[in-house]
Amino acid sequence: MQPSELPDLAHTDTSPLHWLATAAAMAAVVAAAGLLQPDPTASAQTHDRVAAQHGTAPAPAPDPEGAAFPLDCGGQEYTVVKRATGDLDGDGRPETVAVVRCAAGSGTPPSGVYVLTRGSGAAPRVVATLVDPAQQMSIGDFTVRDGAVSATLFGYSSDDVPRCCPDQQEDVTWRWRGGAFVRTTGKATTQSA
Repeated sequence: MQPSELPDLAHTDTSPLHWLATAAAMAAVVAAAGLLQPDPTASAQTHDRVAAQHGTAPAPAPDPEGAAFPLDCGGQEYTVVKRATGDLDGDGRPETVAVVRCAAGSGTPPSGVYVLTRGSGAAPRVVATLVDPAQQMSIGDFTVRDGAVSATLFGYSSDDVPRCCPDQQEDVTWRWRGGAFVRTTGKATTQSA
């Protein structure tokens, strides 16, 4: 018999110990993969961003008509006067900003400005109050653009000023920074009677 010119291929012979080691290694890989699953919320945010990049529609903005606003109207209804949508916190999902006031037969009651997001259920939820009705403000121009909320606020310099005729005006902007809405003020004017 002639010796083979090929190298000895002893490692090609299988034994029960070989199969046991292979099975243990595969089990370890599967277990490690199970432990290293991505955060489901991060995955959803990534999905929304990818969907937006590829032209598929992201989740719609919350509808303010289904929200419960922290507004005391003394048993009367409230009215959503204005609304605008945009991605304020950069997560790829739109928020809705709503200007809301108590329904009144006459006059202009003070308004609140609220930020809504999609709740875990079907109803949207209020996540921030930008203007509280207790501040006795009315809202003029109002926009959401490039991640910022901008508004013109009308107010009163004293209790002697008739509620029909605000004598102060202020332009303000809110941006999401560091986990909160930060307000910056533009021009403020006092109007003479």
